[in-house]
Order: sequence, then structure tokens, then C-alpha cells
Amino acid sequence: MTTRDLRVAPAVGRSRAVEAKKRPKDRKAQIAAAAAIAFSERGYHGVSVEDIASSVGISPSALYRHFPKKYALFQYSALSLMEALTEALDAVESSGQDADRLPRDLLAVIRTTISNRRTAGIYRWESRFLEPSDKAVIREHSILINRRVGAHLSPSDTPVGERDARLVVAAMFSAIGSITAHNLVLPQKTIERILLSACVAIDQARFARGRQDNPQSRRSVLAPLGDNKRERLLHEAVRLFDSHGYHDVKIEEIAAAAGLNASGMYRYFPSKADLLSAIFYRAADRLDVATVSVLDASDSPAEALASLSLMYVDLSFAQHELMSIYFSEMHNLLPSHRNDLKSRQKLYVVEWARLLREIRPELTEPESMFVVHAALNVVPDVGRLLGFDPRPENVWKVHCLVSAVLFGGPAQR
Repeated sequence: MTTRDLRVAPAVGRSRAVEAKKRPKDRKAQIAAAAAIAFSERGYHGVSVEDIASSVGISPSALYRHFPKKYALFQYSALSLMEALTEALDAVESSGQDADRLPRDLLAVIRTTISNRRTAGIYRWESRFLEPSDKAVIREHSILINRRVGAHLSPSDTPVGERDARLVVAAMFSAIGSITAHNLVLPQKTIERILLSACVAIDQARFARGRQDNPQSRRSVLAPLGDNKRERLLHEAVRLFDSHGYHDVKIEEIAAAAGLNASGMYRYFPSKADLLSAIFYRAADRLDVATVSVLDASDSPAEALASLSLMYVDLSFAQHELMSIYFSEMHNLLPSHRNDLKSRQKLYVVEWARLLREIRPELTEPESMFVVHAALNVVPDVGRLLGFDPRPENVWKVHCLVSAVLFGGPAQR
């Protein structure tokens, strides 16, 4: 070793020591938090390791010291909220009386969700991108949490079976989780009150008797679209995007499923993103037509809101693949289309909120929008548990749950 080597060696050693000293002890938690936010907002494919490392202020190589690949980050993020919910419920078990157990359990879930509001949206993606073994772990966590809360549902005059009890609790969790799908702001205490009230209404209302068909929904909006090439492309794209996710489907696969070659598809849609936009505009247009039909046929705000609820559930079941990708693939739209469709979605919520305030004047405008978001969020989550089986009794059950959130109890007429 030369004299120069002897001079340099201590400096290198000091540099490494300083780096180790500066590295915070909670670096892994910082990385995980940043990753969960990114995945929740942009989806699995919309985020790179470089994006996550940059948001934390480290290099990708430094991130890899804690997580060997992007999937490990996604897996860790998906499991974290389930563990947080379990810990919150464990804390409830150690205090208080069983008489008020349900609201205390629900409040624990609500507060945990509020604390994780920016990251809990990851559950929109987990079923598509988690490996089967990890998906099974999360499913088991979900079932156990559902049962723990379901064990304290209020007594009902009509016996509720295990399957229906699971639907009731799932509706509660969905109403709570709705805050991860929008960015409306209210004081935390107000959010807690609104969400707890929605859950209590679900618990007390359960499933009303009867089945009232809404002729404005399926028959007027879901007429056959025709057997032309453009419609076949839209139909096959919806099916493939729902099954595999937007990023994992190639233009050639969509074209082949529709009986065309790739060049034939480009005559109708310049890009895959334009095809996705066309699908979303189709969904928005159908919803607008159905909404106008319902409002024209209604004689009161209560009747209009109840009919809108049934129409929305009916429409969601009838075209659940389209509705599923509408909520899960929005971030893949071209920015101009995404902003336009979000504006249309907001106007839809505003219309429901306007009707709701006429029925429940105690709600402020922001509060009524929170309630509407909570009600709408119930549909895809509970529908998924029912396999979107469109039998009338299934559609009616989901309508009852949505109405409970909106009306604070059974639907009015």
C-alpha cells in the first residue's frame, strides 16, 4: 500500500460511517408509506421503484436494501392496513362494555381508515396484482375482521344468516372506505360522525322486505349495441381490461378477440388510451341517460333518490365489468379525458347530494357529498361479494344497504 492509499483509506471509512449515521432508523417505514401512497393513487403499473425512491429522497439502490423488488413493496403495503385494523380492534377488546361494542369497533375502524386515507386505496388493486398466496392471506384477514365486527351486530326481528351478516359488515366497511376514493375535506370529528351514522343505519335497517323494479334502468339503457366492429372492440376491451388490467392487455389481443387485426383496430381508435376513454365515456353517457329517465319519472326528492339508488345498483350489476374498470383504471386515461370525466362524476354526486339535502336538511353540502360517496361505494364492494349475480333479490339487498346510508334508515317514498 502506498502513502497515498494510506491517506485515502481513513477518509472512505469516515464517509461510510457518516452515511450510516445519517440513515434514519425508520427508513423502511418511510419507504413503505411513500410506496403505499403512490400505489393507491396511481396503481401498481403507474409507479416505479425510481419514483418511490425519489419521493423519499434516496437512491433506488438504497431502497433495495429494504425491499428486494417493487412487488415486495406492494405486498408490504397491502398487508399493512389489515394489520393496522386488527391492532385497532384488539385495542377495543381490552376496554369498555359489550353493550356498546359495535359502535366502538366501528369507530376504531373509521379512525384507522382516516389515518390511512391516502394509502388505503391500494385495495382497488390488490386482487389483480397480488400473487395467489398473498391474496389468500389478505382474504383471511378480511374474513376475520368482518366476523369480529359482525359478532356484535344489533339483534334483528328477522333472523340474519351468516352470509347476510357478512354483507352488512362489508357494506359498513365500504361506506367507511369511501373516503379513500375522493379528496373532500371535513374536520375529523365530522367525518367520524357521518361514517358512524352511516354504519349504524346499515346495522339497523338491514334488508327491507319486497322488491320494487325500476323500469328506467336496465331496459332503457342496456339495449343491444349492435354487432358492428367498433362495438365488438369496446366489448372485448372491457372484458380483457377487467380480467387482466389495462397494462397487461395488448392492442393485438383486443383486436384478435374482436375478430380483427391490430391495423383494423387503429381505424377506430388511435391508441389503447383512446379506446379506454371511449369505454369510460360510454359508461358516463349510459349513467346520464338513466339518471334523466329516473328524475323525469319521479314526483318527489325521496322517490327520485330511492329510484336513483335502485337504478345505479341495477346498472352496476348488469355491466359490472365496465363499472369495475371505471373505478380501477381511471388513472390510465389521457389527462384531458380524465379531468373531463372526473368533472362529470362530480356533477353526478352533486345532483344526488342536492336531493339528499331536501330530505335531510340537517346535512351541509359537504356532509351530503360524503354521504353520497359512502352510499355509492357500497355497490361495487358488496356486489363483488355477491359475484354480481343479477337475480332480483341480490340487487334489492344492495339497494337496501345503499338506501340505508342515504336515508339514515330504510328508503322513503
